[in-house]
Amino acid sequence: MCTSALWLMCVSLLFSTSLSCYQCFVDVQDSLRLCWGHILTEHNIRNVDACFRKLDSIFNNNKRVIEAGRVGKGYDKQLKELLNAEILPMVEEFNNRLNDDTVYEERLQTAADNFIAAASKLPRVSGCFPPCGFQSAGAVYNCITCQYDSCEFPLDCPVKEIKVMENSRSRMWCDVPFHLPNDIEVIWRFAEEVKTQQVDQFKEVTAGVDRLYSIPSASLQHQGTYLCEIYSGQRSIVRLYYYLTGCGRPHRAAGDIRPVSAPRRVVTPCAWWSSPLPPPPFTTASHSLFNCFAAAAIPLPRDSVLAINTRANKSF
Repeated sequence: MCTSALWLMCVSLLFSTSLSCYQCFVDVQDSLRLCWGHILTEHNIRNVDACFRKLDSIFNNNKRVIEAGRVGKGYDKQLKELLNAEILPMVEEFNNRLNDDTVYEERLQTAADNFIAAASKLPRVSGCFPPCGFQSAGAVYNCITCQYDSCEFPLDCPVKEIKVMENSRSRMWCDVPFHLPNDIEVIWRFAEEVKTQQVDQFKEVTAGVDRLYSIPSASLQHQGTYLCEIYSGQRSIVRLYYYLTGCGRPHRAAGDIRPVSAPRRVVTPCAWWSSPLPPPPFTTASHSLFNCFAAAAIPLPRDSVLAINTRANKSF
């Protein structure tokens, strides 16, 4: 049995392997006073460390206690109040008094059950919104670590692909479904031509509080990945990625002559911008990206004039 000089060490050793809401909220000195008069009825001796093992069994290894303590942000104070309301009256009642281990067993188990019932009524986690971002409002209290756990999502959101027509307006909103602090800073970055989430490939474009990034007239030079990173103080909260790719507007090639009576040609879907590739012979890269009409033979009625469709090969 531990002497009074070694009680604090006994508590540390007995509770070192696992924690629970009990260790988070009940002072060690109160636990010592509570267990001072613990009697092992089998041997009729006072045994304090046996009392701590009983606390460990009823609270630390009780999954129901730990689960009841998984409350939303800010409710850990109520957890402490609930547990102290059960334990502290016992501390005053048992201090410097001898009580059989069976009394301890019954009273501590009742205290644990009462705590579970009351704590389970407290608001649960505020809500985690997958798949990304540091969400402090969605944090849940963990009685094993005595602190709040985050939603455990990565900072980086999946890349969202945006397709636009050449010369059209494009807007990207740096918006998230979870609550943001009031002191945010928004930094927009751009990685030209590539689809990536490698932060070192981006160059800063703008910084401030504006979560909207607008491109008035999209063109090939705007193709690439846009990164919006939101900060609060020095902490990065979330990184959103937008891969902008586009399609050239259809236009009539030089030499495309057709009679009024000729049937309307079906417009071939335009080619989407892609990462630059070596241009084919006699064709510029810009022309191959923005030309949406391929040369094709056009069937005509018997008495109709033949339409000649050629593709001009010139740089834009």
